[in-house]
Amino acid sequence: MHVIKKSKSPLKSLASAIVDPYSANFWLQKINPLWSVNQALGKIVQKQQTAQDTVSLMVQFNQKFQLGQAGQHHPVFVTIEGIRYERTYSLTQLDTQHVLLTVKKVDQGKVSSWLVNQANVGDILEFGQPYGDMLLPEATQPLILLAAGSGITPMYSLVDALAKSGQLKQTPVKLMYWVKTFADVAFKTQFEQWATQYPHFSFDVFYTQAGETPAQRLNESHLQTFEQIEQSAVYACGPSGFAARVEELFAHAQQLKTEAFSMSPMLNEEAGFVQVTLTQSNKTVAIPKGQSILTSLEQQNIQPKHGCRMGICNKCACNKVEGSTKNLVNGAQNTEPGNLLKLCVNSAQTDLVIDL
Repeated sequence: MHVIKKSKSPLKSLASAIVDPYSANFWLQKINPLWSVNQALGKIVQKQQTAQDTVSLMVQFNQKFQLGQAGQHHPVFVTIEGIRYERTYSLTQLDTQHVLLTVKKVDQGKVSSWLVNQANVGDILEFGQPYGDMLLPEATQPLILLAAGSGITPMYSLVDALAKSGQLKQTPVKLMYWVKTFADVAFKTQFEQWATQYPHFSFDVFYTQAGETPAQRLNESHLQTFEQIEQSAVYACGPSGFAARVEELFAHAQQLKTEAFSMSPMLNEEAGFVQVTLTQSNKTVAIPKGQSILTSLEQQNIQPKHGCRMGICNKCACNKVEGSTKNLVNGAQNTEPGNLLKLCVNSAQTDLVIDL
């Protein structure tokens, strides 16, 4: 009896012949730029303008890519002028091989500017593992979605998932979206199409810097447009000031989740510096009050591990041994020792000791 030995594919043979994954990736990507033994890669196959200073990139991903759930975020790695950068974006699944990456250009944003202005069809992006808990509720309940600026991208992903699963036919969903001008609206045509197709879905846009009577920012008067807030799940994404306002106004919601993609300037009444002691590196440095601890440490040439810079991924989180901090998203102060401290969204109010 002869045993037939299964032959390896050329891809696996090449990968197993080279121990170093970096060398393996180098040669594999000479054949196909998406091939890799350990990297989640995607190739831009389409690029289109979505709104002012905003583009949507259709990305074809490889087998190492782990697709997150609707509403989650993915780290995206790009190399610009020889320097590797990491930023976080919400993706929308298009089919079994493609996702949609929508990016709004940020003032002085290195990565967003490159993706909007310079990224081309055929360029390769690298992705990290998805994270975030702004997921669709397990139980059927009214859903209130609040977005400002580029905070619309996770909301688009959530509504798209509801439409594809058929849940949008019976789930009450109200989406309210704040932008500056008419040119800043993303996905407007698709949202309006869903609103026409699904009676339980409503979509409203508020222009805060357009028209004869610009719309008001989110305030108490908007609460009158909602019913059954106490039985609803409320999701919000926008600048930190917007997220903090949502937490204040919708504290009585059955479920409340907010995400801030940028830190809005906060009034800092306490000037001066504090001492931060780093227990693992045995260093003590002086940093200013009112500024992100992560940014302050980076200015001291200390490079803590970090990811999203939005307080979501927890890569920069470490243990606070002692001291008082203030959350830059909602202004909450914490004086308790032994708490998990997110460096990117907290400032030091007193001298600190942290396990870093």
